[in-house]
Amino acid sequence: MPRPFEGSIKLDVRDSKPDWDAFLQNRAPEGAPNVLVILYDDTGCAAWSPYGGRINMPTLDRLAANGLTYSQWHTTAVCSPTRSCFLTGRNHHQNGFGSISESAVGFPGYNGHIPLENATMASVLRDAGWSTFWVGKNHNVPVDAFDMGSSKKAWPLGLGYDRFYGFLGGETNQWYPELIEDNHFVDQPYGPEDGYHFSRDIADKAISFIRDTKQSQPAKPWYLWYCPGANHAPHHAPQDYIDKYKGVFDDGYEAYREWVLKRMIERGILPEGTQLTPINPMTEGTYAESDMVRPWDSLTDDEKKLFSRMAEVYAALSEYTDVQIGRVIDYLEESGQLDNTLIIYAADNGASGEGSPNGSVNEIKFFNGYPDDIAQNLAMIDKLGSNDTYNHYPTGWATAFSTPYRMFKRYASYSGGTADPLVIHWPAGIKAKGEIRHQYHHCTDIVPTILECCGVPMPELVDGVKQSPLPGVSMRYSFDNAEAPTTKETQYYEMLGTRGIWHKGWKAATEHGPLPSGLGKFDQDRWQLFHTDEDRAEAVDLAEQHPDKVEELKALWAAEAEKYDVLPLNDLSFFDFIKLEFHVQVPPSGRYIYYPDTTEVPEASAASTHGRSFKVFAEVEFTGDSEGVIFAQGSRFGGYTLFVKGGKLVWVYNFLGVPPEQRLAADAPKSGKQIVGVEFEKSGHGEFNEGLGAARLYIGDTVVAEAQQQTMTGRYSLCGEGLCIGYDSGDAVSSEYGPGFAFKGGRVIKVTFDLADDQYVDVEREFAAALARD
Repeated sequence: MPRPFEGSIKLDVRDSKPDWDAFLQNRAPEGAPNVLVILYDDTGCAAWSPYGGRINMPTLDRLAANGLTYSQWHTTAVCSPTRSCFLTGRNHHQNGFGSISESAVGFPGYNGHIPLENATMASVLRDAGWSTFWVGKNHNVPVDAFDMGSSKKAWPLGLGYDRFYGFLGGETNQWYPELIEDNHFVDQPYGPEDGYHFSRDIADKAISFIRDTKQSQPAKPWYLWYCPGANHAPHHAPQDYIDKYKGVFDDGYEAYREWVLKRMIERGILPEGTQLTPINPMTEGTYAESDMVRPWDSLTDDEKKLFSRMAEVYAALSEYTDVQIGRVIDYLEESGQLDNTLIIYAADNGASGEGSPNGSVNEIKFFNGYPDDIAQNLAMIDKLGSNDTYNHYPTGWATAFSTPYRMFKRYASYSGGTADPLVIHWPAGIKAKGEIRHQYHHCTDIVPTILECCGVPMPELVDGVKQSPLPGVSMRYSFDNAEAPTTKETQYYEMLGTRGIWHKGWKAATEHGPLPSGLGKFDQDRWQLFHTDEDRAEAVDLAEQHPDKVEELKALWAAEAEKYDVLPLNDLSFFDFIKLEFHVQVPPSGRYIYYPDTTEVPEASAASTHGRSFKVFAEVEFTGDSEGVIFAQGSRFGGYTLFVKGGKLVWVYNFLGVPPEQRLAADAPKSGKQIVGVEFEKSGHGEFNEGLGAARLYIGDTVVAEAQQQTMTGRYSLCGEGLCIGYDSGDAVSSEYGPGFAFKGGRVIKVTFDLADDQYVDVEREFAAALARD
């Protein structure tokens, strides 16, 4: 009961006194605000217009003009870990999120399971009288709990949220997303041909959630965590928004860095004298070649044209999503809720360098270790951002949008990975308008700030569990005092083997690239030293001038690491690390059986056909009218499908979207129950470790078609596009049919996958795909 029963109970109800208040929900404090937290992905400070960037953000500009813009706010450098800090207010290793969900390993700081002593802010606010909602990206469900057969205790509704609508993994196709509502998978409401885009969809859902609660309980405040898929790849955007940016980035990423630094200084985001760091600032051999930047003047004209268009599409996705958020803001204003809604608008890490030095029109190639071909990419230049591509810009733009700092996402050692935009808007609680705040803060400070603004103390017990202290500090002191000194004193950083620590205006960082560098020898790392009070760009290394300060900060980092479960440090090679990762138990027989009329099976939980031999056989009842998908997994960017169309039984293995689709076909059975299926017998590897071998199409025990095929060693998709029986979810694997294409004119009885002869092969490539999900 929320409160003690204060009525009286006698033998006769006529003599008894009821007390309804003892059984009703707690009520929020009088005048308590609504809370709207908007968290973008993969965005450095230098990208957005309020900070001086070229990407127009009309909604964010509006909020910044009437609120506060923070110039020294930081994250963990990667999405899952940062989001865990927003969830609980604790450091990411405390939450078990030292890395992304998909690369969890069995250590306290890295297992992907938030402990009960770190209750979520949603649980605290819901108990205090708020409605709680979450729309958009999740990426904090443990990898062992993605599928429908798992416990839902770690899904959003189990973490204190009344409603959820979005996707679970690190990214999703913005035109054909994986969608989950509350605790179950759902189909998208309409297709891209009718104007569907994930950013538009979650804006509609957010408004509906708020309206639902307000029409029945108008006095009850709400908390909404709003997490668009932007600006994470794939960079999908409507064509009219892409056209708005034509030519805007033609001067290249190095020129952009010089241009935007001046703008950031003019706007007061950065102090006069801030230096620009090199585009490749680390010593050769201390980081992976895939994180290097190709100088703009070394590119061909065609490469410059392609890379510029990739930046245009990224900008279009960002602005389009901001405009959709603007519809939510407009609704709040029209309904009289805007003034007393605390809005926190931020991004979860620096700009992403996962597009490699050359960018990509199909990011799934990168996750499979398969190179992009510049000629093929140029052929797709006019389709970038559409559902025909799964695109990501090159590392040069990651460096540019993280100006003036070193490196980008994944590098927790430098501000290029951790310095992020943050705007706070709350007219009822902030007197200052359109001002900048320079106090140093971190994503662990968001929960304490919200709780103080709501007038809700962090409880000692939540659901009977004693709570760990919040390591962050509230930022509310800075709202109306621009000159107030920073109340935060210390913040450690660690991600994928990169590490650093900030303490009272000084920053120590190791020159050590992130996993999978395989460098090791952490005790031999060279530590750099920056005086961030004077050198915001972390451009000048003072380690030789102040060796005592370096040793002081190294010792402080070690103490924080022990306190918050940071060890062991990990930059292992893919092959070594995969042995530590969670694996779904393989049946002793090596066989998996699936049935129709079921939810898609997430890739992490499905029978793995990556880079290995496999057999898949389906029991199907055919008629003369049979048509549709028997089974499918993946999308046009990589996957496989067995289907019937035009009287033909067709097997397509779509190898990373590279034309032509690999196809086997034969006349389909006309009637009765039949066993049909495919066998792939791997005989070796190609130049880029793709599987090579013979594919055979069977009807009964007869081979009716055979050919050599290539198969993928990494992921079919990074989120959604799971194994489907009797239909194809999301984006269709084959161009021969459209989305869905459910089997009809007969029935699929069951499908059996047999991996008994080849269960675990090419695990290094599998892990490369898993890690790239961040």
